[in-house]
Amino acid sequence: MNIGETSNDAAAEREDDGFSIGGKRFHSRLIVGSGKYKSFAETRAATVAAEAEMITVAVRRVNITDPAKESLLEYLGDLQHLTILPNTAGCYTVEDCLRTARLAREAGVGNFIKVEVIGDEKTLYPDNEKTVEACRILSNEGFICMPYITDDPITARKCEDAGAQAVMPLASPIGSGLGIQNEYSLSFIIEQSTVPVVVDAGVGTASDAARCLELGAAAVLTNSAIALAQDPVAMAKAMKLAVRAGRLAYLAGRMPMRRYASASSPETGLLRPVGGTT
Repeated sequence: MNIGETSNDAAAEREDDGFSIGGKRFHSRLIVGSGKYKSFAETRAATVAAEAEMITVAVRRVNITDPAKESLLEYLGDLQHLTILPNTAGCYTVEDCLRTARLAREAGVGNFIKVEVIGDEKTLYPDNEKTVEACRILSNEGFICMPYITDDPITARKCEDAGAQAVMPLASPIGSGLGIQNEYSLSFIIEQSTVPVVVDAGVGTASDAARCLELGAAAVLTNSAIALAQDPVAMAKAMKLAVRAGRLAYLAGRMPMRRYASASSPETGLLRPVGGTT
């Protein structure tokens, strides 16, 4: 075996270990958004470059229901591997959220739904209590719910109890690009959850995405970091590679952190100065 090789391509197998939501298997751990791009064509190009298998679409902001108007789905329709994840962005009440989710299903985009019930206009933080309620109702109606929540372990647990098949805690406010602001909370959610944890909102660059996967998240969702980059397609590629690297690093297991230095080379066999002095 040559240096760098592993038997049975074990490294490749580790990178492609995949995860499941709602009984559907995904191998890409990068979920992308569809907003803020200059055009639908650019959205498609970035999605392809990211090799994403899921894209979230705001039902209230992107036409997916009127066949007479230009639709993003026309640009994505030939990407057979791509799962459309409608979201209820812009909803501030449970009733609005339910109505929007049902509209998406009636439009024929499936049962996946990213549940968003916003509680504050300035920070766009979700209203956790209303999100749990909406999740419970929609889960009972057969939706595969992926609720967007704050980085609160208690809310994550309540969403699971309400039927969520994934939880999506924020790293920092939507569109802020601030990266992870509370690793401890995210780590605790990942540790306790029995469903996939998808870190959502606040990712600013590739290193942020890698860190989410290093913490053990199943996947990361990012929109603004790609769409608002100077070169969205190049950033999409960077995110793809970062997520793969982060996942592999998590599976490899990082070295323990130490307070003091530790020599890289062994001390046995060192050449000592003649005369017994050092």
